[in-house]
Amino acid sequence: MTENLEATSMRDLLCGGVDLTMIGERLSVCGWVAKRREHGEHLAFLDVRDHSGIVQAVVDGSVDVRSEYVVRVTGTVSLRPEGTLNDRLATGEVELTDCVVEILSSAEPVPFQIDERTEVDEQVRLKYRYLDVRRERMQRNLRLRARINSTLRRAMERQGFCEVETPLLWAPTPEGAREFVVPSRLHPGEFYVLPQSPQIAKQLLMVGGFDRYFQIARCLRDEDLRADRQFEFTQLDVEASFVSQEDIFAFVAEAVLDAAEAVTGERPGAIATMTWAEALARFGTDKPDLRFAMELQDLSESFAATEVKAFAAPTVKGLRVPGGGEFTRSRLDALTDQAKALGAKGLAWFRVTADGLDSPLARFLNDEETHAVRSLDDAQVGDLVLVVADEYALASKVLGALRLTIGAPPVSEGPHRYVWITEFPLFEGVDEDGNLVSAHHPFTMPHLDDLDLIDSDPLRVRSQSYDLVLNGWELGSGSVRIHRADIQSRIFSALGISEEEAQNRFGFLLGAFKFGAPPHAGFAFGIDRLVAILAGEDNIREVIAFPKTQSGTDLMTSAPKDITERQRRELRLRTLPKA
Repeated sequence: MTENLEATSMRDLLCGGVDLTMIGERLSVCGWVAKRREHGEHLAFLDVRDHSGIVQAVVDGSVDVRSEYVVRVTGTVSLRPEGTLNDRLATGEVELTDCVVEILSSAEPVPFQIDERTEVDEQVRLKYRYLDVRRERMQRNLRLRARINSTLRRAMERQGFCEVETPLLWAPTPEGAREFVVPSRLHPGEFYVLPQSPQIAKQLLMVGGFDRYFQIARCLRDEDLRADRQFEFTQLDVEASFVSQEDIFAFVAEAVLDAAEAVTGERPGAIATMTWAEALARFGTDKPDLRFAMELQDLSESFAATEVKAFAAPTVKGLRVPGGGEFTRSRLDALTDQAKALGAKGLAWFRVTADGLDSPLARFLNDEETHAVRSLDDAQVGDLVLVVADEYALASKVLGALRLTIGAPPVSEGPHRYVWITEFPLFEGVDEDGNLVSAHHPFTMPHLDDLDLIDSDPLRVRSQSYDLVLNGWELGSGSVRIHRADIQSRIFSALGISEEEAQNRFGFLLGAFKFGAPPHAGFAFGIDRLVAILAGEDNIREVIAFPKTQSGTDLMTSAPKDITERQRRELRLRTLPKA
């Protein structure tokens, strides 16, 4: 008998493993009946399926099975008769003959076909997820995910990182996302939270001397769901001591590129680096999709003395759309509506023609303005130029969004273009009380060249934080952490956090730092997002075994559900009427 790692006491190999080298061997396979066909009363054909593929079994006589019955089939490997080969199957040259079929489990009619030829409504798929994961697509995606996890783990271990598991029941953290709260039975009226990330725990591990930590960590955030976000997610979490930002880049790149190579067979090149300011200027977003061109251009100088009211703004930015001169008026109106919905006062558009510009605004432009638009980004006849005039950040954001609407392919298509985004602002604005708001978390190290700006011009302070972006999706983020008490005090003061509040919120971390905190930095990226893109999927639900719907429900289990009155009494909980 041919050796096979999948052999057990019930089967000799997987269905997809039957091949020409086994001709004449009698062996057993186990799986689900994908299809049954009978030729009269004396011959039946069964397609038997497991995750590896399908093998055809020929049974003398009738056999009382239906689709999705679980069977054990014992037969002799034979060449298929001439004219019956199936080149769509890996096993299409062979079949099992003289078969004995043992029914291991019967099955009721399924709510949808377990094959890829039939489109199934996602709500139905999620309700019967245990059936959906039998399909080839889900089998492929989840097994690919397992291979990526294994590759990431090996990459981190190879670089000297130690895997440490951190708690799932934790104290409320200073991070910005809403947390899932868990009531304590033993401490009535008090609560744990489920971790948004192991952020503080891994910093404590640095204090504890685990100078290279990693974890494939489960995290939870009570945020609205979308294509790239679920309540529960998995991230590769990394922290290291005595390192720089560039060291973290190297550690993470090794793991990410290993994973890409494991899936595609090719190793991507070095990951590009771009500052936050450059990303905003060129692409209008801190998550730039580098798979296509169409970069934003600054027209402010050419329009500095404009007499056209629509362009009298601090910033005028333009975007060339190759071939966009063919856009219909209804499509241009839709783009204008999108720009206004994003906060712009309007959107100017210009078709580039052999005679100049075609636009309702063209006749109002002077020669310099006309030339600037006409030659924007080497515009050619047949192109379209879109222009937004507003504050710098808004003009950039609006054109960046329009760029994606017009040109972005699905996130899973095309080449994989990674980019590190660096030097984010340390503060993102001011709250209603006049206190600065941290853009990342209050333990992010400022750029050392900007320390003097914390008091004089804080919104210009750059942070030592960084994101990794792939095809326009943020995979994850990280930063160099503050380990110096003097810098931490300045940041707390700028954020309006008193010494008492700091002790109340972060006392156990600040206390640990008093006993020798090494310089350290870290990063975490979403494995769900990485797997989705490498699997060719545009929604992370397709690479998660049991995801929630867009509304946060689990259609299979009907969660969330009410708890019993007894549980409420034990937890000292009283629920308010539903609104």
